[in-house]
Amino acid sequence: MAEEQRDPRHVQDSGQEEAEAWSELVDTARRTVSDGLVVGTSGNVSVRVGNTVLVTPSGVPYDRLTPADLTGVDLHGRQVLGTLVPTSELPMHLAVYRSTDARAIVHTHAVHATAVSTLVPELPAIHYMTGALGGPVRVAPYATYGTDELAENMLRALTGRTACLLQNHGTIAYGASLSQAYDRTAQLEWMSHLWLTARAVPGLTPHLLTEEQVAEAGERLRGYGQRG
Repeated sequence: MAEEQRDPRHVQDSGQEEAEAWSELVDTARRTVSDGLVVGTSGNVSVRVGNTVLVTPSGVPYDRLTPADLTGVDLHGRQVLGTLVPTSELPMHLAVYRSTDARAIVHTHAVHATAVSTLVPELPAIHYMTGALGGPVRVAPYATYGTDELAENMLRALTGRTACLLQNHGTIAYGASLSQAYDRTAQLEWMSHLWLTARAVPGLTPHLLTEEQVAEAGERLRGYGQRG
């Protein structure tokens, strides 16, 4: 039987979509640095285009990335685009894509969120934006970075959530787009900062929201913003 021919228009469209997604990925990665969520080349960002995952390469400063550095793997981790070695945290990214409807992921070493990860098993419900992440954000037990063990711990902590903390490590959040994944990351860092600030006041204990209050806020937040 003759080999099936790929429509050149499809190939061209796919390449254009990947190029545009890569450009947004690089902008997002640079934003994690400028907003103080990572230092140097720590942290990583990915976005899914079809069955290809575009991901930041290992050890390359984000301000040096160019369109020619596009790096992509399939859902099993086989490199299909570029020559740069993908991030060492690839197992975490792929685990999320294989287990959820995520289209984009942001992983950071944000200071306040990482501090919280060393103190409690989950970030207390200090603000109603907890509902936007599915509920109180859990802490995944520590495991060496880049390992399947860390990916497994992370998936358990993400059950019913769109973000979690990684003990003595950082944060990971996913969404339907890079902007949503980034916003969830920023909200998580902000809530961590808020909780640390409130609990530091001598003689006072922060008031926390109930499970019902968080759930109600989550429902309202689903309809937040412009429509159409």
